[in-house]
Amino acid sequence: MIGTINRICKTSLLFTLIGLASIPLFGQGIKGFVSGEDGKPLAFATVFARNLNDGIPTNQNGYFEWKLPKGNYDLLFQHLGYTTQLKAVEVKEDWVEVNISLEMQTYGLTEVEVKEGAEDPALTVIRKAIAKAKYHKLQVEAYTMMVYIKGTGELSDAPFFLKKKLAKEGVSLNEAYTSESVSRVNFTQPNQIKEEVISIRTSGDNNQTSPAPYIGASFYDDKVNEIISPLSRSAFAYYRFRLEGTFLEDEVLVNKIRVIPRSKGEKVFDGYIYIVEDLWSIHSLDLNTSLLGFEISVRQQYAPIEKKVWMPITHTYIFGGKFFGFEGQFQYLASTRDYELTLNPELQFDTEILDEKVTDIPEEVKSLTNKEAPLLQLEEAEQLSRKQFRKLITAYEKEQDKAREEQEIVSVRSQVIDSLATQRSMAYWDSIRPTPLTKKEILGYARDDSLALVAKAKNSEVDSIAQKAKRKFNPFDLLTGGRYNFGKGKSAGFYTNWTKMSFNTVEGFKLGFSGFYRKEKITKMADSVTNEVRSWNFKPEFRYGFASKKAYMTLNFRRSVTKGREGYTWGMDGGKFIYQYNEEAPISEQVNALYSLFFRENYMKLYEKSFAKLYWAQRLGDQFTYRASFSLEDRSPLSNQSYYSLFYKDSKEYTSNKPFQKGLNESYFDSNQAAIIDLSLDWRPGLKYHMRNNRKIPLMTTAPLIMFRYKQAAPIVFKGAEVSEYQHAELGLKHSVPFGVSGRLAFNLFAGDFFDGANAYFMDFKHLGGNRTVFSNMGAASNYRFLDYYSFSTLDRYFGGLIHYQFRKFIFTQLPGLRFSGIRENLFFNYLKTENSPHYWELGYSLDNLFRLFRLEMGAGFENEKYSSGGFRFGIATFISINIAE
Repeated sequence: MIGTINRICKTSLLFTLIGLASIPLFGQGIKGFVSGEDGKPLAFATVFARNLNDGIPTNQNGYFEWKLPKGNYDLLFQHLGYTTQLKAVEVKEDWVEVNISLEMQTYGLTEVEVKEGAEDPALTVIRKAIAKAKYHKLQVEAYTMMVYIKGTGELSDAPFFLKKKLAKEGVSLNEAYTSESVSRVNFTQPNQIKEEVISIRTSGDNNQTSPAPYIGASFYDDKVNEIISPLSRSAFAYYRFRLEGTFLEDEVLVNKIRVIPRSKGEKVFDGYIYIVEDLWSIHSLDLNTSLLGFEISVRQQYAPIEKKVWMPITHTYIFGGKFFGFEGQFQYLASTRDYELTLNPELQFDTEILDEKVTDIPEEVKSLTNKEAPLLQLEEAEQLSRKQFRKLITAYEKEQDKAREEQEIVSVRSQVIDSLATQRSMAYWDSIRPTPLTKKEILGYARDDSLALVAKAKNSEVDSIAQKAKRKFNPFDLLTGGRYNFGKGKSAGFYTNWTKMSFNTVEGFKLGFSGFYRKEKITKMADSVTNEVRSWNFKPEFRYGFASKKAYMTLNFRRSVTKGREGYTWGMDGGKFIYQYNEEAPISEQVNALYSLFFRENYMKLYEKSFAKLYWAQRLGDQFTYRASFSLEDRSPLSNQSYYSLFYKDSKEYTSNKPFQKGLNESYFDSNQAAIIDLSLDWRPGLKYHMRNNRKIPLMTTAPLIMFRYKQAAPIVFKGAEVSEYQHAELGLKHSVPFGVSGRLAFNLFAGDFFDGANAYFMDFKHLGGNRTVFSNMGAASNYRFLDYYSFSTLDRYFGGLIHYQFRKFIFTQLPGLRFSGIRENLFFNYLKTENSPHYWELGYSLDNLFRLFRLEMGAGFENEKYSSGGFRFGIATFISINIAE
């Protein structure tokens, strides 16, 4: 914050001069409205100057303003579904008002000669377009363009009990939340984008606005953000096509093709794609799809930037839907201008594509062999069948890929943000914005500017600014969690402590409390995008049992340093606390309390531990993460102190707090001491990456996760008979592999063994992720559904696997209505075998993403061929990952 009025005035003047210096000097151009025959405005229509090869879109109200130098312009006014209108305009000293009314497009059906058993003419158009899809991707070797992105979101409804809370957070209904950016984008084959962000206007400190995700996706690819493109090589397996008609636009014949999914639902489009005759390139498209029940609309308008080279100039993306009382819509407009193309000199041939389905292929074309280089055949052939052309282009692309270095890099992105990007004046934005703001967007910016002051204050080094971020103490924060910022990166607060209030038979009713104090420093790295975060963290945790009349407490001290995705953590942890025998805590406190109080089932088994622990963890380049810890522990068994329940007091008894396993020796539950070394390594071999600002961003689904863990308890500190001593090694493999459009196979395999485990205790056993409640654990392949918590715990060798497959269309999802709602069907199979146990296996079925939030499972578990247990399980949808513990 500038401390004096003098300095404020100087700085304001400086920014004003900077803004004025970047404004074009001419003060004239064209403006007006584009509407339909009925007078209704046409949102995001394209105004294209043919003699400039440049254009702008209209805003949501059909209004446009375009500052132009003096001169004569041939203007094309375009909107999907309407006839393009050409108008000559002369710009002189002042603004020229141009109001255009577009007529609905009329379509003609061309005569097409086909063989016996005639098919829809759309099929040959699409086959040829698919054959040339890679050609159109590769024909431009590089290009530079200016991109304007505007994202506008609006929340139209919310649950009544949250409306006041949202208002306090600055979120209001039916108000626009807008962000804008202007960037210069450089693209180089095969998939490299360099972006210079010139200006950003958005709320708070969010400087991550980037057009790359929107303008980088190409419908010439097989998939567009994991959705099957109508021009994919496998398009005919997912779509039917119908020719709606043709029309002539600026001496170019355009085919309007209806895109009809064979099976409606997610990961496929429904709508129209327009294909240029003879070039077989995209003219425009208007497509819809859905994701998890949300509707998504995509529109693109292309224009001939050079002869026979059509590039997109306007992109519109609209997302909308309802979710548990929330309703809203978000839309992105991307306008691309000032193209500078570098064409691939090797792909400047004009080969006629023949469709063998409707045309007899000449013998000289059939006789072509693969002995010559693909490029040579493409250059020499005047005609090729669509299959031959596609095969040769694919071979050419593979040759180019082999010549590349670092083939594990799928794409390269780099972004540089201008130091003045967030400081541009309103005059600058008014001059450069290709589409005027609506009244709602203008009001939204005024609101966001005031909220941004509070957001920046949280880490401010200036006390007067930091005061803006401070909040008053609210007693409810002790339960629900809350954070209090003191400026200079200092904060303290409470975790979600209501989840620590519960009941168990060892403590009776209990309460817990945890809070934190944090000091962090955030700095931008050299790429001006990645944050380096250095923090000191202190976390005390307390719990008290009213039946046991015992209090426990731990204190965790942690130092963390992260640089983008890489980072390391070290710290110390210690105290006296209660833990489940299974360190992975397979049953939550709340679920155990529910079953104890209502059904008199105490599934949670606990022991007491006094400990001191040192730990270290580091992630190296995403392929490797290693962890190491050393702990000294004094461990003791606990017994039930409360036998209270609401029901079944006379008909059922609580079980002992010692887990039951047939033939298990009681000495495994004796008090003991341990000095434990715990080492683990995670490895993702063959991992592929996106490259962003010289930093690799991993694509986790491209590689499996291999996990190795070694744990040893040794008598290096403690001596005596009651000292734990063992060695335990485990190897695991996890992966999630996509199949088809929405199919996905997830598996989790693991195997391990103990060495010198004669002096181990029950908390040292390998415990499997069991479940005896109706609530399913998070994760599709994380836990067994019907296994007892401790009956298969072992000190011997073991092997297990959890396999989960998700269908796009199986039984109930054959119905389009269910697929559109986002419901998915799954099958799962789980297996476990220890040295002394029977073969345990589970088979089940689930409905996933019910009401976009829940999962319902049904199945059964077996020991060898004998039924063991089964039933229904209810959980959170598999695509959701949450943690309410802190």
